This record gives sequence, structure tokens and C-alpha cells, in this order.
Amino acid sequence: QVQLVESGGGLVQAGGSLRLSCAASGLTFSSYAMGWFRQAPGKEREFVSGISWRRGNTYYADSVKGRFTISRDNAKNTVYLQMNSLKPEDTAVYSCAADLYGLGTRSGIAYEYWGQGTQVTVSS
Repeated sequence: QVQLVESGGGLVQAGGSLRLSCAASGLTFSSYAMGWFRQAPGKEREFVSGISWRRGNTYYADSVKGRFTISRDNAKNTVYLQMNSLKPEDTAVYSCAADLYGLGTRSGIAYEYWGQGTQVTVSS
């Protein structure tokens, strides 16, 4: 049974930092591209960042580029999202997702497995 479990969310002041983690089990992690998505209340889910399975190529939404960094540790079956210079508009539930042999695409429909999400709240 595949499980993706996010952690590291919380409440932080604007300008602060958080590091999210997504621990995967039940799959061959190194064969999966991993993505981070977020959904704010009343808004659609949006792509935040992705990392490909083979070469570790990374992709970012324009809104987070230069502030967020995605990385993966295949030995620990974990993907991370380092979030710096946080803004109130970053407030959302952040979820990780896995895409077999994927590129880290922005399209959510490409991902086969999803975590439950972790809440990130940035106060002004």
C-alpha cells in the first residue's frame, strides 16, 4: 500500500521559513517524480514545485521561484520543500504527489499517488 505522509507545516510569520517533508512508502521511490501542490481556501489546487525521477530536474511555479527549493533523498524515500521568505499568500494546505517515471510536471492529473497534506499558515 502506497503512503505519502507530509510533515513540517505550521504557523510562521511573514519572512520566515519552513521545511516540509514527504515520506513515501510502498513504492520504489527512486522511480517516481515527486511534486508539491497547494490549495488555499476557496481556490483551486496549484502546482508549487516538481522534481524528476531520473535526473532530479526541478521545476517551480513563478510565484515561488527563488524562495522555495525542492530536493529529494532517495535513500530516505523522502522529498523536501524548503520554503523561505514566506508570504501570507503562501498560506495553504501543501500536498506531495508521486508520478511513476515522471518529469515533475505541473499537471496534477499526471500524479498517481497523493498525500493528505499539511497546513502552512503565514501571518502578516
